[in-house]
Amino acid sequence: LSEGKMLVQSPDGMKKIPSTKRETAAAFLKKVAKEFGFNTNGFSVYQNLTPQWNIIAIIYEIYLSFLMHGDMLFLFPSGAPSSSGEVMDTTTPHSSSSVQEDEIDQYLAKQDGKIYRNKDPQLCHHGALGKCVHCVPLEPFDEDYLNHLDPPVKHMSFHAYLRKLTGGADKGKFAALENISCKIKAGCEGHPPWPEGICTKCQPSAITLNRQKYRHVDNIMFENHTIADRFLDFWRKTGNQRMGYLYGRYTEHKDIPLGIRAEVAAIYEPPQNATQNSLELIDDPKAAAVDEIAAKLGLCKVGWIFTDLLSEDMRIGTVCYSRNKDSHYLSAEECITAGYFQNLHSNPCRLSRDGYFGSKFVTVVATGGPDNQVHFEGYQVSNQCMALVRDECLLPCKDAPELGFAKESSPEQYVPDVFYKDTDKFGNDVTFLARPLPVEYLIIDITTTFPKDPQYTFSSAQRFPIENRDILGETQNFHSLSTYLSQCTSTAFLGIVSDFHLLLFLVTNEVMPLRDSIGLLLDAVRTSNEDLAQTWKKFEEWATIEQLCSNSLGYEAMGGPSVPSSSSAMWSCLHCTFMNQPGTEHCEMCSLPRS
Repeated sequence: LSEGKMLVQSPDGMKKIPSTKRETAAAFLKKVAKEFGFNTNGFSVYQNLTPQWNIIAIIYEIYLSFLMHGDMLFLFPSGAPSSSGEVMDTTTPHSSSSVQEDEIDQYLAKQDGKIYRNKDPQLCHHGALGKCVHCVPLEPFDEDYLNHLDPPVKHMSFHAYLRKLTGGADKGKFAALENISCKIKAGCEGHPPWPEGICTKCQPSAITLNRQKYRHVDNIMFENHTIADRFLDFWRKTGNQRMGYLYGRYTEHKDIPLGIRAEVAAIYEPPQNATQNSLELIDDPKAAAVDEIAAKLGLCKVGWIFTDLLSEDMRIGTVCYSRNKDSHYLSAEECITAGYFQNLHSNPCRLSRDGYFGSKFVTVVATGGPDNQVHFEGYQVSNQCMALVRDECLLPCKDAPELGFAKESSPEQYVPDVFYKDTDKFGNDVTFLARPLPVEYLIIDITTTFPKDPQYTFSSAQRFPIENRDILGETQNFHSLSTYLSQCTSTAFLGIVSDFHLLLFLVTNEVMPLRDSIGLLLDAVRTSNEDLAQTWKKFEEWATIEQLCSNSLGYEAMGGPSVPSSSSAMWSCLHCTFMNQPGTEHCEMCSLPRS
């Protein structure tokens, strides 16, 4: 160490620690422990806020010679003390290499990301191989470039934000992605627990809301109009609102530097109670099976969608334009719901000590636009909103959907102060307490589009009934499956079974669920492989499905099931169309006698 004083920053504050030229790391760290009150193995010291190089490791002893007078070091407490006072903790924080990031994040992390420009014929006066300020490549976070795009981009992409943090001369030496916490830190023993006591060590910091400069998803794209039209059919036929989960994949969005696009391939509609003005989700026993099927199809849950539609003129099919700058874009309750979903689907991130940061889960609203037609608007809520929702600090206002309310502290819960800045009538910047809070500070808008050339992950030309639409008389059973198969004119078996809702029915139906034997068919749909589909078609399971369908058609034609005359053949129950084993006299499903 050089002669002088080192600045050591800890959660409790900053202190100056004297050092000498011949002082060892162990002797210096003894001074640190004494100064901060650590008598045992209770902390680690690093040279930057992204803890990577622990200066107390012996292998880095020579590295200490580069520390100069006035250099900053960072102290991180590391848990319960031990009996030894000589050896400091060398446990490293959360290892970034252990975080399994999404494939799109791994791909974008390897890309150059710079914005290359052609030589300007008027301003560039250098040779073909030269570069000047008018043609040198721009960084992906360049604000002037983003503002001059058509339309302008208000939020840089998340990976462009990471490049901004880790760029420059220090290469991200002081960059840290820290998740906000609104809870009291556990383990503080210097005073009674809340509400009897609190101190600066365990008290969460106050939060000043600001509009987030980046977004985790830059575009939402439905593969084709059919996906959205089928979802809207429920509202068209009932007048009630509807909610669904978006299943798709994350891909590169090339219109924005290092951008991410959420591509929607299907919408799953969970059990729900709906009216013209409300939505209530019901526990879904099939939720795990749906996620499992989607994963085997190469899809994941990328967001949720709901309708907020009110018919204006039924004769011409117009809807009311109710969400605008004079009312609200998302209500506080919807922001809280979006924050809840985003916390459930956090974004793996290797640059965060927690292993996650933010979320790619999106929110889509089907509502009326300025032209009184149905528009699809995409949003996310900010990381600050996610923290407030996760720690139960945010409430909706009953009579003002555009306003939220930061909870006040109670004996059961300490809530940090939440502020936001706005301009008063004289043009001065004023800080307000977030009681109430305009939710516009929490919202990030995302462009929602449809491709010029439709894409189809599921290529079936026919429509199998969507789940949980019994109120419309659209049920998923073997009668509807037999009707669906009779309407299919395709000679390719893959084209017949390539329907998301059909595959869900084959896996989750109660009569003959195929959860353990449908893997090959899902692989065929995922890879568009007709040969694999034909191979699965030869399995016994599909022959049984066809038999169940034929019995269902027999019931429709004769007013009852087509029961084989031989008692050695399988037979179908009149009441539930369940296929029973030969020789049984009572239905194995409903226990009614054979007829």
